[in-house]
Amino acid sequence: MSDQGSLYRRLLAWLLLPLLVLGTLMLVLAYLDARRTADRAFDRLLEAATLAIAEQVQWQNERLWLDLPPAALEMLATSAEERVFYALVDGDGHFITGNARLPGDPRGDSEAVDTLHYRNVEWRDLALRQGVRRTRLEDWSLRERFEVRVAHTREGRRALTLTLFRGNLAYIAAMAGLAVIVVLLAVRSALAPLTRLRRAIRARDPRTLAPLELPLPRELAELRETLNELLARMRRVRANQERFIGDASHQLRTPLAGLSARAELALRQDDPRTWHDALRAMQSTSASTARLAVQLLSLTRLNNPEATPELQPLDLNEIARTATRSALSVCHRDGIDIGVETTDRPIMIDGIDWQLEEALSNLIDNARRYGAGRITVRVLDAPASLEVEDDGPGIPAEQRLMVLRPFYRGRDGVEGSGLGLAIVDGIARTHRARLLLNDARDGKGLRVTLRFLGDRR
Repeated sequence: MSDQGSLYRRLLAWLLLPLLVLGTLMLVLAYLDARRTADRAFDRLLEAATLAIAEQVQWQNERLWLDLPPAALEMLATSAEERVFYALVDGDGHFITGNARLPGDPRGDSEAVDTLHYRNVEWRDLALRQGVRRTRLEDWSLRERFEVRVAHTREGRRALTLTLFRGNLAYIAAMAGLAVIVVLLAVRSALAPLTRLRRAIRARDPRTLAPLELPLPRELAELRETLNELLARMRRVRANQERFIGDASHQLRTPLAGLSARAELALRQDDPRTWHDALRAMQSTSASTARLAVQLLSLTRLNNPEATPELQPLDLNEIARTATRSALSVCHRDGIDIGVETTDRPIMIDGIDWQLEEALSNLIDNARRYGAGRITVRVLDAPASLEVEDDGPGIPAEQRLMVLRPFYRGRDGVEGSGLGLAIVDGIARTHRARLLLNDARDGKGLRVTLRFLGDRR
């Protein structure tokens, strides 16, 4: 669980982060709701206070007069020790009485009477909540307008807001804790099948490639089936490897047994000429065995994708000339005419030089061993291709797929291992090229072409 970038951590992050954002939003909304509730409660107290004061306003001695009841202001004096202010102002804006000259209603004289206006004001460095009631005396002979202005500091509002918020906070914290526990249990439960799959894979014998049989959810069942497909491919690869190893051991055992028999027979003879003949035969057998071992190593390297180096820009003309020079002495010794035909300009591809030289070497060697008298190595353009053409017996059309299999020989009695064309086919796949086997241009012999599909211009 402590692995960096683990699936468990990612799931927790994707689930808990939205919960954190949602919880933060809920806290903000809870605070705003608590503040609105506190404001509504205190605004109603302001309304009651202004109404109580307005009801005590009378007309005496040609002027407004107020006998303020203590209860009118005590209702705004909470345990938070707020400061309460009031003022009575006539219709012309003249201060009549009160304990503070509070600012008036900013709406002007055009507003109707019997209305109440709330606002937040800054007065003498105090943050106040003010209620202004505009009304008038209702008498059959007098309709004098006046304003009752009441304001108080905000300590009580803040205290009530915090009290309400703490109550909501307890519920939100309980819900958040429950949500986190549910998320943890859900993630652990969701990953339990993956844990079972991991344990099942770890508990398997590393030598077995049997398919996995484990009940899993649909998403992991797809992973199980993919693993089973991989195991099936590995079984086929292992079967091919075992068959290849068996064929290779048989191919190596035969010449080695011949070497041993030839040496044992020579040791029983006293004639130096017999020894010379035995040594010549042993040298020929050891040379063919060494070539077989080299071809086996080449085929093994081609079948190992991890051992394949990166493709580099190459000129096919240089590859053809190098392979032809390497085979020139052997062909000259056997009386074979070998030549190379190249283009006037470089033919560039992305490839591996030693593999392409190995492919041409195998094609030239096959043509030499199967009785060719003339071999031509050719470089073609549009598309880029390497071609080896000979005038030998060729390969019948019905056998041209069979000869690509390891250890298959088109004709018996010919010296060779049957690996040459299999190696060429593997090199063609490595270079994303097509291997084509056709009759020679004059109808006699074989023409083998490596046609590269991704040539560079």
